Amino acid sequence: MSNLNEVMSQTISKIKELVDVNTVVGNPITTPDGTTLIPVSKVTFGFASGGTDGKDKADKPSFGAGSGAGVSIVPIAFIVVSSGNTKMIYIDPPTNTSLDKAIDMVPDIIDKFKAGRKKEDGEAAQV
Repeated sequence: MSNLNEVMSQTISKIKELVDVNTVVGNPITTPDGTTLIPVSKVTFGFASGGTDGKDKADKPSFGAGSGAGVSIVPIAFIVVSSGNTKMIYIDPPTNTSLDKAIDMVPDIIDKFKAGRKKEDGEAAQV
């Protein structure tokens, strides 16, 4: 593996440490009244690297490389689960992008999943 590949691999490895699924959907927080809050964040990151393997003026092997990354984590909403109901509470109003529409569907998907699980367990599903 060349030196440039090593630099890139190390940078990507560090980004993976920073950004994982727990960054986007945080750990659930349970309040004393039994309500569960699940933080949801928007994560944006960028990565750049470059370098060269070559020879210097004295014809000796030479290597130069650089890499950089940036990460932005912005909390956007909370999924609230209370008394069997699930809803999304936004910190700021959504901008109606496809991602926002997909996030809006999460509480309904959770409720449908729970209803399906109750049917499988032989309980009556509540609609």
